[in-house]
Amino acid sequence: MPAFSLDPGQITWCAELRTLAAEHLAPLAAKGEPGRVNRPLVAALGELGLIARLFDAGALDLCLLRESLAQACTEAETALALQGLGTHPVAAFGTTAQRARWLPEAAAGRAVAAFALSEPGAGSDAAALALDAVPDGRGGWRLHGEKRWISNAPEADFATVFARTTRGAGARGVTAFLVPADRPGLGGEHLDMLSPHALGTLTFDAVPVGPEDLLGEPDRGFRVAMHTLNLFRPSVGAFAVGMAQAALDAAVAHTAARPAFGGVLADLQAVSHRIAEMATRTEAARLLVYAAATAYDSGDPDVPRRSAMAKLLATETAQFVVDAAVQVHGAAALQRGHLLEHLYREVRAPRIYEGATEVQRAIIAKELYAAHASRAPRAADAVDASRPADASQATDAGRPADASHAADADQATDVTRASRRADGTDPRPESKVSA
Repeated sequence: MPAFSLDPGQITWCAELRTLAAEHLAPLAAKGEPGRVNRPLVAALGELGLIARLFDAGALDLCLLRESLAQACTEAETALALQGLGTHPVAAFGTTAQRARWLPEAAAGRAVAAFALSEPGAGSDAAALALDAVPDGRGGWRLHGEKRWISNAPEADFATVFARTTRGAGARGVTAFLVPADRPGLGGEHLDMLSPHALGTLTFDAVPVGPEDLLGEPDRGFRVAMHTLNLFRPSVGAFAVGMAQAALDAAVAHTAARPAFGGVLADLQAVSHRIAEMATRTEAARLLVYAAATAYDSGDPDVPRRSAMAKLLATETAQFVVDAAVQVHGAAALQRGHLLEHLYREVRAPRIYEGATEVQRAIIAKELYAAHASRAPRAADAVDASRPADASQATDAGRPADASHAADADQATDVTRASRRADGTDPRPESKVSA
């Protein structure tokens, strides 16, 4: 992939977004209740056209949008991201009727969306979800169970819900449904989280859904989930980079002016070197996020690995940078209401949601070993082809040597593909993935 840099138009747009967030959105965010849906803020995002932009934005635009908002107003960034996460499946997989009913309202900020994947027993292992979709004998289903840590729950006006329609089938037995909030049997409650995000539970007591509520095809809902998460995963890294940049800016300003030991804090090498490390890690994370987003937009087959690397590095970097910024500020940063106190609570969550740090490492390792396995047979064939033919070595269990290698390669490829399809990380274009 070529070296990456933003063009002047993108740089200008990011600056405008930061100003907009600081001057227009932050005051609305300040009036909201932590952990609850801030409907005036969501409506403002709709009026400004930012929600509508999510529906046709590429991954890079989404990253620039989230990073810029996060630098100036994390609440606005989170409200936008949660709205996009819940609405994207409708935009990408919804029927004409579903799109007509919900997209205009969601884009305007009048209808709030939820993305209901996680469960008490199925967080990182999303394919293990157990929300039961029981056939009702009339072509529909009844949903039974609970979703937990759900964006905008229980206040959302509609939710993308993932349920088990075929037991024992892993990821291949999951179906996505669009469930309006007024369905009988649907309930829920708020959750009080460390990060002040609007998360809650959804409970399903024989909630009725029909064929008209399907998002995509029956038993192929995991494809809907992974299509959404693959788009949004790099932008979680962008959210983290935005917070890291805000913390870095605060640390530079503070250490340049804070008197200490006859000078200022920045005169101390230990402090200035720490600032340099914070800046370098932030820039490295930013470039990796941009590269992953660009790979997604260009249809690169290596998107799962790149996205996982971007989210991993960016979220871990943000944790380091915010913590370091708190340290150089001292006790002042621990006071309620301080920017860094707020960021310290915000920054912990992205290392867990939309794929925990450990899951990202597992994806990266699996992709690396899968690539190695797919190359190894070809490398062995190339070595054999360079040797003089020897009839005594030309067979393996009665087969020509090259046929043996080919059979092994086919088997390795089939196993790799099956493994990737099972958890939705097949790097091939989504139109070719069987969930």
